[in-house]
Amino acid sequence: MTGRTASDPDPVRALAELLRTWWELSAREGRPKPTQQSLAGRLGIDQTTLSRYLNPRHPSTAPLGTVELLHTVLRAPAADLPRARALAEAAAAGATRKPPRAAGTAPVDGPVRTAPADGPAENAPAPAAPVTRRTTTARRTAVARAALAFLGVLTLGGGIGLGWGALAHRAGQDGPPVAAVAASAGPTATGWPLARKGDLLWKARAVQYLLRAHGHDIEADGDFGVRTAAAVKTFQAGHGLLADGKVGARTWSHLIIRIDSRHAPQQAVVALQYLLDNSGTATDITGIFTPSTARSLETFQRDRALPVTGVADRETWRALLAAQGPGIHR
Repeated sequence: MTGRTASDPDPVRALAELLRTWWELSAREGRPKPTQQSLAGRLGIDQTTLSRYLNPRHPSTAPLGTVELLHTVLRAPAADLPRARALAEAAAAGATRKPPRAAGTAPVDGPVRTAPADGPAENAPAPAAPVTRRTTTARRTAVARAALAFLGVLTLGGGIGLGWGALAHRAGQDGPPVAAVAASAGPTATGWPLARKGDLLWKARAVQYLLRAHGHDIEADGDFGVRTAAAVKTFQAGHGLLADGKVGARTWSHLIIRIDSRHAPQQAVVALQYLLDNSGTATDITGIFTPSTARSLETFQRDRALPVTGVADRETWRALLAAQGPGIHR
């Protein structure tokens, strides 16, 4: 790790240095360092873009999701992740700020023309062409076409939604064909996501933390691999479920743990805090169900129109998982 922090005047460079370090040190435990080409393929981006993310001399800001995925794929130190997130957020915030315009310079949307009091300058550029009725009509036509295209997309989306609802009604909670579609679409028609082998980041971590809460000795590394799938099968067999290694509605219902001030297993609390924080409700991940965690939980429940109880019950867990956004599958 470098000595820079998120308050560094150049967080873009600091982030690139940290990502470069992860990549350079990824060759350990008998595993070779991945090539940039193969790494870019796993991230779903082109190699040129990845090269800029890993180049401190000419850096480009990596999005937060890509930073988290790099952390998982390269098996970087867990202690680096909070700093990497802070750098990514600081770099993104800096990119959205426009530098102040110096006095007397031209605004973004056109040059400033000045003329002496007695008339225009001799070499002044010609004035812009006036807006004619034809120009106005063309603009209105373009706007109308864009609006019609948008309405067409909405109509198509509604038809797809109706078709999905009919499909979900005919299918079981965990089995195909719903599971096959939901693997890439996020939450299923039941509101529970489908987690399976190959999933990365939040799906994998949620399953792993909860498996640990049930006594399974697996690493919460954010990679739903062979060991996680085997642990899921063991858990399913122990609860009379189909042992297919996939976590669907029925498996989630057994895997989640009701958390309140009197019953708060550490790893289940870690899962709760992680999902709260990842959904945008700022929460410290400590494994302890503190009053601060309870307040964050109540805030999440209030924002999702759930009963504000401060208790992580079945509906709250389902809403938390649905609030994580699209999953990432390698």
